[in-house]
Amino acid sequence: MKIGNVELKYGLMLAPMAGFSDYAMRRICREHGCEYSVTEMVSARAVVYEDKKTLTLAKITRDEGPVALQIFGSEPAIMAEAAARLCAPVGDGVAPVAIDINMGCPVPKVFNNGEGSALMKSPELIYDIVRSVSAAIELPCTVKMRLGVDSAHVNVLECAKAAEEGGATLLTVHGRTRVQLYAGEANMTEIEKVKKALQIPVVANGDITSAADAARVLRQTGADGIAIGRGAVGNPFVFSEIISFLSGDTYTEPTLDMRIEVALKQLSYAVSEKGEECAVREARKQIAQYFKGFRGAAELRAAINVSTTYDEVFTAVYSTLK
Repeated sequence: MKIGNVELKYGLMLAPMAGFSDYAMRRICREHGCEYSVTEMVSARAVVYEDKKTLTLAKITRDEGPVALQIFGSEPAIMAEAAARLCAPVGDGVAPVAIDINMGCPVPKVFNNGEGSALMKSPELIYDIVRSVSAAIELPCTVKMRLGVDSAHVNVLECAKAAEEGGATLLTVHGRTRVQLYAGEANMTEIEKVKKALQIPVVANGDITSAADAARVLRQTGADGIAIGRGAVGNPFVFSEIISFLSGDTYTEPTLDMRIEVALKQLSYAVSEKGEECAVREARKQIAQYFKGFRGAAELRAAINVSTTYDEVFTAVYSTLK
């Protein structure tokens, strides 16, 4: 599968997740086989008004491999202007390889503002946004959406066609409606319908936490690739597991020592980019996930949640797990 000039051998992507898919997570997933990542979503309007915090989210480094930058909004002209600005590197970073448009975020503050998954109420607006963004940039314009707003309005096929006609070069579909949030089972049958109807590559997203899941989803949907989100939180190893499966190699589960090493490495990456106080606070929800199911995991989670420095997290990990 190709996205612009980027060739993905296995079609393995890290899905965009607000509050999770930051520089540290993207880099650690890259080191374990992820071929392509998408940033946390960035407000198009905030970019146009040059909000400094928003621009920080848009920074991409060379260490992460190919990364697409995701924007959200509802006004075609604003979306186009933001996309054009974000094609250039932010700070001392590098340029994205694509601009991705968020049409799937289900959180109330985004949805109630007519953005994210609310865009699926209007395929006509989807067409206008994608057409405007595509015309404003030379990079590929990609889209991520859900199945629809709710079970009574599953219109992903119509919305997908609108995005394709507007100029999207790739579509990622999360197999849930907005109302479902992240509950229930992802519907791969609807993704299969989209794949059969579109000419552009289609990437399946939802409920992929292992190689077995990946194989099932690829077989059922016929998708060109898979995007892993929550399944990679505290588990970047899922990418190497899937590659081993697809290439016919033997996969060895990471030991506790390996999990500790990688978890602390991810935290160190976050510290280098955000500073210690911010990095430790934001990484708490990710670091604890590395040890879910291990003896001492609950105690560790409690200790991490009151930690404020890297050393405190380091001590908590080794004192509770070793």
